[in-house]
Amino acid sequence: MPILKSKTQNLKPNSGQLIIESMIGISIAVVGILGVLTLLSRSISLNRVVSDQFTGAYLAAEGIEITKNLIDANIIQSKPWNQGFSSGSFEADYNSTNLEPNQNRQLLFDSANNIYSYDAGNPTNFIRTVNIQLIGSEEIKVNSLVKWTTRGGGQFEVNLEDHFFNWRP
Repeated sequence: MPILKSKTQNLKPNSGQLIIESMIGISIAVVGILGVLTLLSRSISLNRVVSDQFTGAYLAAEGIEITKNLIDANIIQSKPWNQGFSSGSFEADYNSTNLEPNQNRQLLFDSANNIYSYDAGNPTNFIRTVNIQLIGSEEIKVNSLVKWTTRGGGQFEVNLEDHFFNWRP
């Protein structure tokens, strides 16, 4: 009569160890890959934030430069240095010949010329306001404020201030 063996007697003591080790190895690899992908995703979003901060700072500086150019144009044309300036909130772009009342419009970006303006281009998230305060007849205080929001809902702003004086005789 043949001797019957149970199934448990046929199993080797190390059976299943390879499967468990493989599952642990794959789990560690997946966690590592997910960590790298999360880091990469976060890096890309922070890159966009930094890029927008640079653009906002340059647009604010341009607001100050536009005001300076208008003052210089007055001097070149032998007009009073502060002609056309009054206290208030204004808009201006690179080709402005005077300050327009603030309409809280978004700047447009013309990708063909790489220019921000109110005339042509695709809408951006940037809104620039040039605030003028006349301080007597010999000083103009200029604040160039640029505000924008990012895709994640973060709101940012850059506020640059400069003072212009009637130093020319």
